[in-house]
Amino acid sequence: MLTGLEAIFFYLFAFVAVGAAFMVISARNPVHSVLYLIAVFFNAAALFLLTGAEFLAMIMLIVYVGAVAVLFLFVVMMLDVDFAALKQGALQYAPIGATIGIILAVELIVVLGGYAFSPELAMEVAKPAPAIAERHNTAALGDILYTDYFYFFQTAGLILLVAMVGSIVLTLRHKENVKRQNIAEQVARGPATAIEIRKVKTGEGI
Repeated sequence: MLTGLEAIFFYLFAFVAVGAAFMVISARNPVHSVLYLIAVFFNAAALFLLTGAEFLAMIMLIVYVGAVAVLFLFVVMMLDVDFAALKQGALQYAPIGATIGIILAVELIVVLGGYAFSPELAMEVAKPAPAIAERHNTAALGDILYTDYFYFFQTAGLILLVAMVGSIVLTLRHKENVKRQNIAEQVARGPATAIEIRKVKTGEGI
């Protein structure tokens, strides 16, 4: 249960996160949209900290803000995409999008309106929580990842490494008329190719 001060910060972070999320989809400048997205991630991390999930808060800051959002920002700034041209003709798909949105909204209303707690579930929720030893989530997750799921964890890291190397190899393009270092040629050089002896007459330059 949140105390008075925690409740104030909870509603503050939640309000800013919702407002920034709305600005992500309403901002005309894509760079501003990415900056608002970063604000959403920061406020979501603060909400995770208030609920005691410090591991998820750090992941939100390190992975999403430090990698994904910054990557989006650099891609948008470097590619210089003409978003005005991309938005042209988007209105012709507005009726289809509105229809799908209405259908999803009706489904959510039907599901949430007809949902009710069973008496057994209500009794389980009402039971007091068992005493848990004072331990952080990060330490508990670390023990599980590096003991029970160690091989799966390492396999996932290997798959991500292979995917990263493969994406670099597939997207690497060598431009013409650009000098590049060839280590094999440098190692294979001998005195005949590495040294050039030129005789210069006295009083004359090269």
